Amino acid sequence: MKLSIPVRVYYQDTDAGGVVYHAQYLSFMERARSELLNKVGIDLARFTREHGVLFVVFQIAITYHQPARLNEQLTVSAEVAKMARASLVFRQRVERGAELLCEADVTLALVDRERMRPARMPEELSQALK
Repeated sequence: MKLSIPVRVYYQDTDAGGVVYHAQYLSFMERARSELLNKVGIDLARFTREHGVLFVVFQIAITYHQPARLNEQLTVSAEVAKMARASLVFRQRVERGAELLCEADVTLALVDRERMRPARMPEELSQALK
């Protein structure tokens, strides 16, 4: 399962030099992951309420290749690379046309909302992402 979304770089996304601030790429990636879940029918508000689980970022391995700049149009993708009992790994890319700007593997852990301990992935999620 893979999804790409368009993202325009706004002033608030940049540093004093007009270059996208390094942490802003993580926000772009978060949007793409959320949209992927929406596309497969997972409404996060409903899902967390019904299943009592939250998604938390466990690990990020990120590589920056080229900078993005103010007002550029980017494409941000999210793809499920791996599913385990209590985690998901998303492979993500930020591109400007055919040029790769940034790529990351983002590992999300599923945790019980009350205890903040690892929780088994609900069948609804694993089926939706297959």
